[in-house]
Order: sequence, then structure tokens, then C-alpha cells
Amino acid sequence: MVHSRDFWRLTAADFIVRTAYQMGKTPLLPIFAAALGATDALLGIIVSVSTVSGLVLKPFIGVLSDRWGRRLWLIIGTLFFVIVPFFYGLVRTPEQLFLIRIIHGVSTAIYGPVTFAYIAERMPDSVAQGLGWFGLARSGGYIVGPALAGWLLLSLDPAAIFTIIGLISAAALIPVLRLPEPTVRTQHEFPPILKQMRASLATGSRTPGLWLSGGLEAGVFVALYTIKAFLPVYGLTAGINVALIGAFFSIQEAVNIATGPGGGWFGQRFGYITAIRTGMVALAAGVVLVPTANSAALLLPSVLLGVAQALIFPSTAALVTEQIPKENVGAGMGLVGMMENLGKVVGPVVCGAIIGVVGFTPVLYGLAIALVVAVLLLGLPLRRNRLLTTP
Repeated sequence: MVHSRDFWRLTAADFIVRTAYQMGKTPLLPIFAAALGATDALLGIIVSVSTVSGLVLKPFIGVLSDRWGRRLWLIIGTLFFVIVPFFYGLVRTPEQLFLIRIIHGVSTAIYGPVTFAYIAERMPDSVAQGLGWFGLARSGGYIVGPALAGWLLLSLDPAAIFTIIGLISAAALIPVLRLPEPTVRTQHEFPPILKQMRASLATGSRTPGLWLSGGLEAGVFVALYTIKAFLPVYGLTAGINVALIGAFFSIQEAVNIATGPGGGWFGQRFGYITAIRTGMVALAAGVVLVPTANSAALLLPSVLLGVAQALIFPSTAALVTEQIPKENVGAGMGLVGMMENLGKVVGPVVCGAIIGVVGFTPVLYGLAIALVVAVLLLGLPLRRNRLLTTP
């Protein structure tokens, strides 16, 4: 499917909506919230609350896409991306902004598990490679979106930019509406919907590869989001130029983009577990180097973090698709996405509280040790489930 038009249509749609979504997240959203009078505490909640939508909804949306089809939910998700931004112009209070962010988060809660499940159904023999290429779209959005929003803020107010975000997102309907349904489904294949949800989630909970993948992704995002939240403050305190701190995150995403297809190929060629272990070692090394790096040396850990993501994420997703029954792929991707979002929330909140007591550097060293321990233990419970074999 990597060479098919459908794959690139899906990738193009994801790039469009992710770019637009990131435009509305950084730096636009904090500026908008502050202009509405949000306190620091409320501002932090507003910025992170959209993640909670995915934490709650992803498993259920995955099940519904198993039942009703991927294409339908891709259309629904795209409509959320298109319609919700137009309501930001009506927001007058921080509380209203909080509510609209919860609703806007539904869009990514849909796209996350459904796009992965679509690829898994269309290319079952090369999932990791396909997801490696598909990761270009998401990472590209993280780079293009904030830069475009920052440029527009020079001449437009936040409400006007959110209108532009809705218009940009509408372009994704063109490739999405041309996507075929990867698998034909008939209603008699499934039990009543509530029974199917219970059965699908129960199947996922009994899948070792799902818990492994979800747990690893949660741990990775705890580390990544802790750095994302607190490196700017630490860097300024240490006298590091703010432009260099910005370059750290840009280079991290750029390296992830450049090495994503290679990371997927590596997992496909040498085995998912080998790719995950290699990525975890690179991540631990990058995390250790962050607090010890000064000035330009800070760019080395950013490269390691980018390579780590490219190695880990395609293979963790592929592990789930290899183990879970095909009729429950969407549910499996949703459960992994839920755990991924949990890591994004836990990292800044829990590690932030610990940083307040022991400091930034000890927390990063602790995270690196935990990652190394995970690498050492990774294979032990898996041999019985024959997950160490090359796919």
C-alpha cells in the first residue's frame, strides 16, 4: 500500500488536518487563553485538556470503526477538524475555551486509531514500514503548523486564525472522500454494539503485545512530554539561548521525519522487538544528555530523541496488529492510543511535581534508568508469546 494512491491520500489528509490542528495549539492557544484572562493554572489545563478526549474516547472509536468501517470515521473525524475551529470566534471566556478544546480533541481521538487501523488492514504484511512512512505526515504537521501560526499572528488576531484553520482542514475532505473502505463489513458479522464493545476491549486486554506496546508508548511519552514541558524553563535558567531551545524541538521532529521510513523498515527487517530496544536505548541516551548539554551540544540529544521515535512507534503499532484478531484492530489501536495519551498527561503532571522537589536533572536521570530497565526486561515475558520472532 505504500506505493498506492490510497496510502498517499490518507497521508495527505493526515498532514493537512495535523498541520491545521498544531496551528491552533502552539503558540496560538496559550496566547488566546491568556488574552481571555486565563490564570497560569487554567492555561495549563486548557492546553492539555484535548489530550483527555483521546484518553477517554480512542478505545470506543476504535471499536466503532471495526464495526462501521474506517472510511466513515475518517469522514466524521475530518468534519470535526473542519467545523470546530469556526466556533473559536464565539469564545469570550477561558471556561468556554476549555469546553471547545474538549470538543476539538475528539478529532484527533478519531484520527489516531482509525488511520492506523486503516493502514493495518490495507497492508498487513508491512505495517511497520507503512507506519514509518505515514509518520511523515504527523511529524510534518508539528513543524509546519506552529511556524505558520506564528507567522499569521504577526498580522491577525487568534479568532481569525482559527477560521483559517477550519478552511485549511476542509482541504482534507478531498483525499478522504476518495478513499475506499479497506474491508467490506456486513451488519450480521457483529453482535449488538454494547456486547461488541465489551468483547473487543476484553480481547485487547488479553493481548500481551497490546499491553507491551501501550505501556512502552506511555513511558516514552512521559519522557518526551516532561522534556517538552520543562526544558524551556531549565534551558533559560541555565543560560541557553531561547532560539537554541526552539531548535531542539524542531530538529527532534525533523530527524523523526527523516528517519521514520528507515525506522519502520528496520523493524520490518530485523524484528519489532529489536527496533524497539534500539530506540529505547537511543531515547535513554538522549534523556541523559539533555541536562548535561550546553549551547550547541543540546542538539545531540534532540537527534537521539528523533531517531528513538522513528524506531519505536512503527514497531509498537505493528506488534498490536500482529497479535490482535483482525476484527479488533481498531479497538487495539484505540487502547494503545489511550495509554499513549495517558503518558502525555502523566509526564508533565507527575514529573512536574517531582521536579518541584528534587529538580529537573535527577528526574531525567530517573527516567533514563527506567528506560534502560525496560530494555533489559523487554524480552523476558515475550518469549512465551513468540513475539521476538522477526515478522
